[in-house]
Amino acid sequence: MGIFDKLRNEFIDIIEWTDPSTDTIVWKFPRYQNEIKMNAKLTVRESQVAVFMNEGKIADVFQPGMYTLTTQNMPILTTLQGWKYGFNSPFKADVFFVSMRQFTNQKWGTKNPVMLRDAEFGPIRLRAFGSYAFRVKDATTFLKEVAATNPEYTVDGINEQLRNLAVSRGMDAIAEAKIPVLDLAAKYDEVSQLITDKIRPEFNELGLDLTKFLIENISLPPEVEEALDKRSSMGIVGNLGAYAQFQAANAMEKAAANPSGGLAAAGLGAGMGAAMMGQVGNMFQNNQVNQQQQQPAAGPGMPPPLPGTEPFYVAVEGKQAGPYNMDQLKQLAASGGLQSQTLVWKTGMAAWAAAATVPELAPVLATVPPPLP
Repeated sequence: MGIFDKLRNEFIDIIEWTDPSTDTIVWKFPRYQNEIKMNAKLTVRESQVAVFMNEGKIADVFQPGMYTLTTQNMPILTTLQGWKYGFNSPFKADVFFVSMRQFTNQKWGTKNPVMLRDAEFGPIRLRAFGSYAFRVKDATTFLKEVAATNPEYTVDGINEQLRNLAVSRGMDAIAEAKIPVLDLAAKYDEVSQLITDKIRPEFNELGLDLTKFLIENISLPPEVEEALDKRSSMGIVGNLGAYAQFQAANAMEKAAANPSGGLAAAGLGAGMGAAMMGQVGNMFQNNQVNQQQQQPAAGPGMPPPLPGTEPFYVAVEGKQAGPYNMDQLKQLAASGGLQSQTLVWKTGMAAWAAAATVPELAPVLATVPPPLP
């Protein structure tokens, strides 16, 4: 430093900090050999405090306002310096400006998944991230515990420590709350308040105040989220059988409307159509059997069937089917399910007999054309 710079610094009598940055917490006022003229003007703006330090010891703290520095408004520094009489010569002191505003949108998040125990899913791994805001609550404590004598201290100097504190204590608070995983998204506000109450005292130990703590997302591992999506899809679909038939019908319609599909599309449509027809046929047969089972049987108080109208049972593929009345037997014969050699039985018969040997079934069999020669 040249002689002119030295003289210019000694005659500067305005001490202030116009903060051009957005992340500076502490800034030391530069002065040659820390010399300050008595009666110098000190300007402390809103959201600032000025801390005077003498030989490593914190002396006077000035709140926002404009001051003329004298021994009267620096009582602690006056005591440390041992001034017995007022004077106008320069004195030595370090002046630190501390920003008291909020530092917002500070990010936090888990670097690795955190293992927790959930009442519904058991052991699970969670990730979480969000943001928080803080400010300096006690400038002297912050200088003693964190910033020390650094000429400039920014948010980056402490952000990593605060982020680790938020993650560690935050996930611990989530575990203690024992909130089901599926309910966490609906209780972000409650969980944020729990975490704020848990970590605020540790911020205060550093001279800081946690003004806001927000949770943006709590997520499960991708494979677990995929399983939950499938589970949700099953709940939305409901009746899987009806849904499968609906999907098959849509596929048939698209295949039929696509002339460029060729034989492959036609075969696909035919195959799916056959499958659906089989399902419809099974449903029709089941309904028919249910209706037949629901028909009342003759018993006390019930009249016997009219002569010649007793239903027959038919042996189909080695299993008993029926009973069928004459109209149903005609439909069964027309479809090939009842032939001359088919075994039949009705009430009063001693044993099963071929349909051709039962005189009552002759009109039914006569409606079926003989096989081609």
